[in-house]
Amino acid sequence: MAKSVEKYELMYVLNPNLNEEETAAIVEKFKTLIESNGTIDELQEMGKRKLAYEINYLTEGYYVLVKFTSDPKFPAELDRVLGITDGVIRSLITLRAE
Repeated sequence: MAKSVEKYELMYVLNPNLNEEETAAIVEKFKTLIESNGTIDELQEMGKRKLAYEINYLTEGYYVLVKFTSDPKFPAELDRVLGITDGVIRSLITLRAE
């Protein structure tokens, strides 16, 4: 039986007060995690942007968009790791409509 894969989009927002090395380390951590469980189709660091509303007294965030393909079980684990990673203030994983 063929292993089913789905296309996903992950948008996460990092604390803008992290320094460049800390930001790069988190981006690399998730890039590696996704690559070991699927394929990255696109990785776009959108940089600092104003948040729609304050989160933890922050008005800005460092946005990262990742489009990836993986097994349908993986996003739950990815979401769990995003949730416990210091520096990640928000994240959202959605199925990509192709």
